[in-house]
Amino acid sequence: MKKCQVVLKSGRRRSCSTSSSMITNVRYGECQKNHAANIGGYAVDGCREFMASDVEGTTGALTCAACGCHRNFHRREVETERLRCNNSLENAIASNK
Repeated sequence: MKKCQVVLKSGRRRSCSTSSSMITNVRYGECQKNHAANIGGYAVDGCREFMASDVEGTTGALTCAACGCHRNFHRREVETERLRCNNSLENAIASNK
């Protein structure tokens, strides 16, 4: 049995000019690959969420374990959250880097 992972990427961006932090979460949703494009039709496979076939950093991490399509065929959903920081919290974030 193969182990599957749901890909949820998150990154932390910090702006030097203001006292706020940006947290960006990227999630890959349903597959949008048109499997009937070569015959002039439209048919999707029904894959609801991207699950990586292998661990992050390998080529298998870009292939969906459920449908076999590349990650680019899945809908990309980006959530950005802005956090206001005071000086003590900003120093704690900087020291954790």
